[in-house]
Amino acid sequence: MNGERVLVTGAGGFIGPHVVTALKAAGYRVRVTQRSAGPAPDGTEAVVTGDLASPIDWSQALDDGVQHVVHLAGLAHAGPGLDEVLYRRINTDATLELAQAAYCAGVARFVYISSIKAQSGAFDGPPLRETDAPAPDDAYGRSKRAAEQGLAGIDLDWIALRPVLVYGPGVKANMAALLRLARLPVPLPLGALTAPRSLLAVENLADAVVFSLSQSCPARRAFIVADPEPISVAGILTALRAGLGRGPGLIAVPTGLLRLAARLAGRGDAFVKLSGSLVALPEGLLRAGWRPPVETKAALVRLAASSGAG
Repeated sequence: MNGERVLVTGAGGFIGPHVVTALKAAGYRVRVTQRSAGPAPDGTEAVVTGDLASPIDWSQALDDGVQHVVHLAGLAHAGPGLDEVLYRRINTDATLELAQAAYCAGVARFVYISSIKAQSGAFDGPPLRETDAPAPDDAYGRSKRAAEQGLAGIDLDWIALRPVLVYGPGVKANMAALLRLARLPVPLPLGALTAPRSLLAVENLADAVVFSLSQSCPARRAFIVADPEPISVAGILTALRAGLGRGPGLIAVPTGLLRLAARLAGRGDAFVKLSGSLVALPEGLLRAGWRPPVETKAALVRLAASSGAG
């Protein structure tokens, strides 16, 4: 594998720098795409391709012997209200245009970062498995699933990775909110939130990307990507507070009371997502031989410790 050139899109986001670092450590030569001219990440080369909202000429990005593509770029999940047409353009059409160009350029493997939302948007159901029929329930998930379906129609060795909630340094949204809660110098009434949920350390996702470029990983299919052991919200907060040098400080207020309080505050839907179970099983990758290098609780402790004392 040493010396093979990989094109990475979306290298400037939260996940991208970790993927670039892992690829370089594995001996790949990395080329990154950029929407506009600017300095390339250390140890990489850059090519300006423009914005995915408009058709792109990918020929320059794929020339000089690019052997693999890792497609991270896309329109992130932003909740309800975003135009489904825009999701379709950026997450589906642009992906398939790049994949078709990769096929024409003779690329050996195309890795697409999809989402667990392409599998399902359900909460509090049975564990999600790759053998389940995909049932996305929002525009974002449908756009990711449509890209996977389109890849199946291209004569290319493709792999779609469906990560669950990714956490690590610089994380935002839900995990950042839990980190803010962990920093509060007061007991938290969330000790009864013990439903299991799957998370994914960003280091494990980057390692899965590298693994997916190897011949050990079967092509032309989608894989769930998650840390192997689920963890509860109470467990997350305990690990985060340990990273801040503190005890758990959790009080087990009954979930029924918390649910009622959330409804009265107009946050009933948010509470369902916080309290419910969402387990996704990375069975395919594990069977193929992937061994995630980072353990969940240890990674959460490091995340909190790197964020500063509470």
